[in-house]
Amino acid sequence: MFPMGVIDMEKDINDKMKELLLGMKREILDKLVETNADFRAIVEEMDPKDFADVASDDIDRKMLEALGTQEIKRLRQIDAALVRIQQGRYGVCMKCNKRIPQERLNAIPYAVMCIECQKGEERRNR
Repeated sequence: MFPMGVIDMEKDINDKMKELLLGMKREILDKLVETNADFRAIVEEMDPKDFADVASDDIDRKMLEALGTQEIKRLRQIDAALVRIQQGRYGVCMKCNKRIPQERLNAIPYAVMCIECQKGEERRNR
């Protein structure tokens, strides 16, 4: 069992990362609203509190058409990271199950692998 202070510290870090991820998601969606009239119309009809949920599993077709491939991939990675936070699995490498260093998560908040495993994947995919 972890001492209470460690659990509290991890919760604080997860809360901070959740806010960062939601901010990144908001930035992508705001850019989309600015550049796409069809998507702007969809968002204007929505309840503001639902705005953060726009890109979840049932992404609207117009949004997919308006977003570039890289932005779609990034949005999905952000959503997956938010789910991992909810499930208590955030910050754990999907491959080796070790903790992902906080420095890596600060740089790439939606990282799913530690640096070593990520490098291994990149070498395999060349």
